[in-house]
Amino acid sequence: MATNQQRREAAKRKLERQLVRRAERARRRKIIGVGATVGVVVVVAGLVVFFVTQGGGSDSTTAADQTSAPESSAIQIPTQRVTEAARPTPLPNPTTCNYPASTDQQSTKKATPPDGKNVPSTGTVNVTLKTTAGDIPLTLDRALAPCTVNSFLSLINQGFYTDSSCHRLGTEGLQMLQCGDPTGTGMGGPGYTIPDENFAQLTYGRGVLAMAKTSQPNSGGSQFFMVYGDAQLDPDYTVFGSISDAGLQVLDKVARDGVDPASAAQSQDGTGAPKTPVKFTGATVDA
Repeated sequence: MATNQQRREAAKRKLERQLVRRAERARRRKIIGVGATVGVVVVVAGLVVFFVTQGGGSDSTTAADQTSAPESSAIQIPTQRVTEAARPTPLPNPTTCNYPASTDQQSTKKATPPDGKNVPSTGTVNVTLKTTAGDIPLTLDRALAPCTVNSFLSLINQGFYTDSSCHRLGTEGLQMLQCGDPTGTGMGGPGYTIPDENFAQLTYGRGVLAMAKTSQPNSGGSQFFMVYGDAQLDPDYTVFGSISDAGLQVLDKVARDGVDPASAAQSQDGTGAPKTPVKFTGATVDA
């Protein structure tokens, strides 16, 4: 029969092998996307600390028992907001926007493109997204992305988002909730595209509201993502506003409830539909 010392040594060796395997899996994780192909390297959030208990002469615990402490499923969400973006050079005010028709987007609902003439590029607009998980107040910044804000407000006024659901939640590496697709597949849009309005100084993190897109330039439409935590992204995605503290509390709750396992099993990056459904019941443009 193995002694306590032998069992402890066996438990330590087993733990070391487990940590090596997990580190290797983390290194091999693929890049995940935000729109159809938004890229970010996924990192594994934290390894669990195992303790090898020391017992007396009457201890009959096996090595397997000593390494069987359950791993925590709680995700780590930063509390610090990212510094809000600001353009290094202001855009002309007003500006002109083009919204060409798209044949690539699937849709169960079509929208009328907004008027792209004399679009203001200064000031902010407060919007509240009404959802089944709670209200999510946003502040849209025309100075950051006038064409995007113009389109987003137009879609709200047309009721485009009402009855659509947020189809994609990321909880590791890229912590965001993606919404705005009437088909719920990640392939849908309003039937037109909007221009990219990104710039080199953009960073992404807690509190950022940004547009999803494909790998092609100027391919955004109605899909957007709300970042509640970490997001190590290249500055390729238009930031057009911020999420209020109250809205972040709603997103935190949805994130902590996790990703639906059946949906995650169909993806290759660990993202999927949230366990807690987030369906838009309406949206208001606040005075």
